[in-house]
Amino acid sequence: MRVALFLTCVNDTLYPDTGRAVVKLLTRLGVEVDFPMAQTCCGQAHYNTGYRHEAEPLARHFSDVFGGYEAIVTPSGSCGAMVRELYPRMGERARAEGRGDTLAATLAPVVPKTYELTEFLVDVLGVTDVGAYYPHTVTYHPTCHGLRGLGLGERPLRLLRAVKGLELVELPGAEECCGFGGTFALK
Repeated sequence: MRVALFLTCVNDTLYPDTGRAVVKLLTRLGVEVDFPMAQTCCGQAHYNTGYRHEAEPLARHFSDVFGGYEAIVTPSGSCGAMVRELYPRMGERARAEGRGDTLAATLAPVVPKTYELTEFLVDVLGVTDVGAYYPHTVTYHPTCHGLRGLGLGERPLRLLRAVKGLELVELPGAEECCGFGGTFALK
């Protein structure tokens, strides 16, 4: 399976080790991973701050860069939700505003094949144990986009429960928003 890693602009800039870890993991699981060098921001920051038209060229570019892959994997629930939830809305809005159907048609191919990492592992690869070892106590707070937008549900927890040595402690109020979402934490 030929998979593209969509690292996201925040991960690429602030957390590049995340991308390296995802490539290492997927490669170990037998996945051929490409990192398209032409990738840029998905447009979420623009879209969420009211610059919806300005996000459209970024969405078109995303489709151009990633359209030829069998799957697009991102370690970001927010950017995954941008592609899967908001790209279709962008296309619908362009149509409703009388700007034609080309945006919707351009974005449609990437929407169903964009996966957040945990859903790609569990749903596509059928993996719930990646062979990890981490002898520490941890808790898990689901992201709002992962929880509500993508409906990741138990997938991240299934993967965490399989980590050898890990003690998973329930987080009270885990389904409550932490206030970090969108561009709010960046401002």
